[in-house]
Amino acid sequence: MKNFVEELRWRGMLQDMIPGTEEQLLKEMTTAYLGIDPTADSLHIGHLCGIMMLRHLQRCGHKPIALIGGATGMIGDPSGKSAERNLLNEETLAHNVACIKHQLEHFIDFNSSEPNAAELVNNYDWMKDYTFIDFARNIGKLITVNYMMAKDSVKKRFNGEFNCGMSFTEFTYQLLQGYDFYYLNAHKGCKLQMGGSDQWGNITTGMELIKKLTGNDAFALTCPLVTKADGTKFGKTEKGNIWLSREYTSPYQFYQFWLNVSDEDAKRYIKIFTSLEREEIEALIAEHDEAPHLRLLQKRLAEEVTVMVHSREDYEQAVEATNILFGKATKEALEKLDEATFLQIFDGVQQFRISRDELMAGIPPLDLLAEKTQIFPSKGEARKMIVANGFSMNKEKLTDPQKPIDAQALIDGKYILFQKGKKDYFLVIAE
Repeated sequence: MKNFVEELRWRGMLQDMIPGTEEQLLKEMTTAYLGIDPTADSLHIGHLCGIMMLRHLQRCGHKPIALIGGATGMIGDPSGKSAERNLLNEETLAHNVACIKHQLEHFIDFNSSEPNAAELVNNYDWMKDYTFIDFARNIGKLITVNYMMAKDSVKKRFNGEFNCGMSFTEFTYQLLQGYDFYYLNAHKGCKLQMGGSDQWGNITTGMELIKKLTGNDAFALTCPLVTKADGTKFGKTEKGNIWLSREYTSPYQFYQFWLNVSDEDAKRYIKIFTSLEREEIEALIAEHDEAPHLRLLQKRLAEEVTVMVHSREDYEQAVEATNILFGKATKEALEKLDEATFLQIFDGVQQFRISRDELMAGIPPLDLLAEKTQIFPSKGEARKMIVANGFSMNKEKLTDPQKPIDAQALIDGKYILFQKGKKDYFLVIAE
């Protein structure tokens, strides 16, 4: 059995830990859980550190439980939030839970015949029939308001960072999460709860409940919240979150995110977000430092995470799509792309629109490039560039300034891609 705590420690994934946690994990196979709020029907890469904790836990011989907060998701966790969440209805939550389970199957093994097979649980199952009166009598009386008010997640909402107050609904969140830990301890033998560092207060409330209700020992372990080296929020782009679902973030965009991280971030992220062993990672970092301009570390990071979240085929298509923009490619490679990926690759490229009817009859290249569009300021400049062999159409050199361009040039029946030199692209759209 591998030392799970040491695995997290060298990967930079260990923030706080209750004394005795490491000893417990070295003593026997231990069941541990991590909670995920089903606020959307996809996880995003902000969830990945916690998910990787579950993955490493199972690889180290322990039993992971992924808890989907179907009940707590109806309330909203105040930790790190300056405002209350919108409350979700049961139908939406059920849909979100099903989608999240499908994504988690990429990371941990729910189907193993081994004793440490992962389990998925939903706290709605044990909370839906628990009456408010029973909860207040059996659980509420065990934790004082003073204890709850002392938690950072509560204090920040009342003064200091947020100073905006909190409803009773959100105030009860730590009791509900605490009860989850107690329930899993009593019914699943779960001795450890894991989470992000912002969950420490909620996790220790659960330990307090277990101690008062059963006298059992329970343990807690958190990972640091992942940030970028420049201090900005990890996983956010100008267009929002980087999602694990291809419907929200395509495999190409997902791959590009990891490919474009800084050297400093790549050295941290490859430890946190992959399952590569320590020796291989250290060798990769050393190789990267010898020739940083080759971005070997970013390429390997992007490969590992894209294959893990999506598939090897998606990764290979993302690499091919990247080569179309930044390397040598063929018209055939362009034609193999689906329309969504094609448009993502050339997002931000200057676009021109022309009449499909005109194109059906054929348009002389110089007319198309200097009159129908403004790719060139004049026909003379267009001719000069074509004759000098410096202009391409759909990744093939355009060599004849007289031969008309017609509908056969269209990619996906709609687009023509022109390129000046190595980096200047123009997209013509036939309507």
